[in-house]
Amino acid sequence: MKKTPLSLLVLLAPLTPLSALEALATDDVTLSTQTVQADFRKTDVQQIPEAVTLVGSEQIEARSAQHLEQILSFAPNVNFASGASRGRYYQIRGIGERSQFVDPVNPSVGLVIDGIDMTGLGAAATLFDVQQVEILRGPQGTRFGANALAGMINIRSNDPTQNSEGYISAKAGNYSSYGLGAALSGSLSDNLQGRIAVHGFESDGYIDNEFLNRDDTNNQDEKIVRAKLHWQLSERSELNLTYLYADIDNGYDAYSLDNNRTTLSNRPGKDTQDTNAFALAYNHELNSAVRFESEITGSWNKAEYSYDEDWAYGEYIWLSDDPVYQPDPCDTTQGPCLAPVDGYSSFDQYLRNFDRNSIGLRFLSGTDGRLFSDSTDWVAGIYMMQREETLKRNYTYNNGQYQSDLTVDSVSAYAELSTAFTPSTTLTYGVRAENWKNDFSDNANTLDAAKNDVVSDTNETLWGGKVTLETLLGVDHLGYISLARGYKAGGVNTDPDISEANRTFDTEFNNTVELGLKSSLADNALKTRLAVFYIQRKNQQVKSSYAVQKPDNSITFQDYLANAAEGENYGLELESQWQLSDALLWDLSLGYLHAEFSDYSYEQNEYDSSGNVVGSTTVDKSGRAQAHAPEYSLATALTYALTDTLSLRAESEAKDEFYFSDSHDEKARASVLWHARLSYQQGPLDLALAGRNLTNRETDIRGFGGFGNDPRNGYAENAYRQLGEPRLVMLEAKYSF
Repeated sequence: MKKTPLSLLVLLAPLTPLSALEALATDDVTLSTQTVQADFRKTDVQQIPEAVTLVGSEQIEARSAQHLEQILSFAPNVNFASGASRGRYYQIRGIGERSQFVDPVNPSVGLVIDGIDMTGLGAAATLFDVQQVEILRGPQGTRFGANALAGMINIRSNDPTQNSEGYISAKAGNYSSYGLGAALSGSLSDNLQGRIAVHGFESDGYIDNEFLNRDDTNNQDEKIVRAKLHWQLSERSELNLTYLYADIDNGYDAYSLDNNRTTLSNRPGKDTQDTNAFALAYNHELNSAVRFESEITGSWNKAEYSYDEDWAYGEYIWLSDDPVYQPDPCDTTQGPCLAPVDGYSSFDQYLRNFDRNSIGLRFLSGTDGRLFSDSTDWVAGIYMMQREETLKRNYTYNNGQYQSDLTVDSVSAYAELSTAFTPSTTLTYGVRAENWKNDFSDNANTLDAAKNDVVSDTNETLWGGKVTLETLLGVDHLGYISLARGYKAGGVNTDPDISEANRTFDTEFNNTVELGLKSSLADNALKTRLAVFYIQRKNQQVKSSYAVQKPDNSITFQDYLANAAEGENYGLELESQWQLSDALLWDLSLGYLHAEFSDYSYEQNEYDSSGNVVGSTTVDKSGRAQAHAPEYSLATALTYALTDTLSLRAESEAKDEFYFSDSHDEKARASVLWHARLSYQQGPLDLALAGRNLTNRETDIRGFGGFGNDPRNGYAENAYRQLGEPRLVMLEAKYSF
C-alpha cells in the first residue's frame, strides 16, 4: 500500500495565523510580476494561456542551486534522469528521454540557454547569474517544433544594465564543496551596455571508492563564463550578442554493487563537456505595423561519457574475510585468499562532438498592423537548423573504435494568429511545418565482418500546431482551453547488434487537450495557476534495452527505439504563491500524473549459455505505467521575514515511486526531502546558511535492472540504483556593488 507523505501536510496546510488574515484584509500586498520570455511576445506568467512554471533568481538562491536538476521540483509533473554526474535528461508529464549511448537522440524536451539550443547538453545548465528558468509544459509545436514534443526549458541569464553594478559571491560546504563567482554589468557607451559573469564550482562528490582509496571519483568541477552586449543602433533597432563558455570536467563513478555510496571501480569514468556557443539577435521595428526579429546561433561542443562497466571486478581476487578487492597476487596480510573468481573487466567510453547552428527570422504585427478590422495580431517566421554529431566509442569488447556520423537538417515555417472576438475573449491558432532530414553512417563492418555498416537517410515533413481559446472569467480570472499537436521525428537504430526488424522506428505524434484557470485573489496577494490535461500518444517512441550475458560473463546491452501503438497521459497541476502577510510567503506546486501504455508489446530474444539465440518471448507492457512518470509530485515552501535583515525559508518536496525504464520493472523509491535556508542581508552584504536534504534521505535518480553485475552472487539479476544528493550544508556570502 502506498504511503502518503504526511510530513508534507505541515507545510501544505494553510498556516495562516489570525494576524496574517487581518493583514490580508487591510493591506494591499502585490506580488512581483513574472514575465515569460519564451513566447513570441513577452507575457506575464499569469496571462499566458498555457501551463508554465517560472523559477526566478530568488528561488534559485533559496535552494542554493548550482545546476538545473536542483530546481526542477518547483515545476509539477517534471522529472529528470541522471546516469551521469548531473541530470542531463528531462521528462515533462511523463514524456522524455532517460539516457544516450550508441544511438543519437531526437529529444522530447528542448533546452534553450540564452537563445542557444543546448538540447541534450544539459551538463552546461548551471545557474550562476541566471535571471529565471521557464518550464513550458505541453507540446510546443508552433514555437519550437520537433525538439519540444513534451515541452521546453528556457534558461535566461541576467541582461546588461545601463547603471554600473556587480557582485562577487562565494560558497563552501561539506564534501569539500566550494564555489566562487563574480558578475559585472554597465554601460560601455551611451548606446552600448555589457555584462560578464564568471563562476567556478568544485566538489569531491558523494562517493567513496574503496578500491582506489579515493573520495573524489564522482567529483564535480564546473566552470562557466557568460558575456552579453546590448547595442541600441537607433530608436527602432537593437543588436544583442551572447557568448557562453562551459568547461564541465566531472567524474562518473556512481554505481555500487551494494547500492550504496561505496564503489570498487578500478577505472572510474568521466562526464565532461566543453562548450563554446554564441547567439546574435537583431530586432528592428520597420514601422508601427511590423516588427522584424532575427537570431543566428552556433555552438561547438565536445563531450566524454565513460564508465567502468563491471563497476568493480576486473583482474582481482576476492578476500573471504574482508569484503574488498585486492590486486593479484593476493595480499595475505588482509586475510586468507581464494582462487580468482571467473569475472570480467570492461570499460566503455563515448567521445562525441556536437556542432549546431541555426538561423531564425520572423515578423510580428505592431500596434497598427493587426488584421481583420484591427482584431488579429500575427506572427510568421522561418527557422533553419543544422546539427552534426560524431561519435567515437572505445569499448573493451569492440575489436576497434566504433565510429558514427549524423547530420540533421531542419527547415521550418510557422505562423500564429490571435483574434480578439471581444475585449475578454481571444482565439489563438498556429501551425508549423517542418522538413526533417537525417543522414547517418557508421563503420560496423570494419569492426566485425559479420555485420554490415548502418547507412540511413530519412526525409519527412512534420506538422504541428495549437489552438487556444482564452477568456476573462471576471477581472481576476483567466480561463483557457487548448488543443495542441506535437511531433518527434522517426529514425534509425544504429546499434550494430540489433536485428534488422528493429532497425527503424516511426515518428511519434502527441495530441494534447489542456484546460486551465489562472487567478489573482486577495488584492493580488494570492496567485494560482491550475491546469488539467489529457495526452494521446500515437506511435509512442519507447526505449528498449536488455542485457545479453556472454559465455565469459561479459554483458552487452542492446538498446533500440521501438513504437508502442498508443499511450495516454493525463493529470492535474496546481501552482500558487500566497503573500500571507508582509512577512510570510507560501509557495506551492502540486502535480498528479497518470501515464500508461495503452497498447505495447515486443519480442525479446532468449539465449543459451554460449550466447546463441534459442528463441524469443513476447513481453506485453499494455496497461503498465510509463518510465520516469511518478504519480504525484509536490513542492512547497514558507519564507518568513524574522526581521528587516533576517529571513528563514523552509521547503519540502516529495515524489512518488516510478519505473526506471520501459524494458524492466525496477522502481525508484518514493521520497520526501526537506531543505532550509537562513539568510541575513545588511546593505550590500548577503550571508546565508543553507541545507538540502536535511534528513539525509536516500533518493534514486537513475536505475537499471534485468541483468547481473556481481560475481559474488553468480551474476544473478539485480536492481542497481544511482543515489541522489545526500545531506548538503553550505555557507554562502554575496557582496553587491
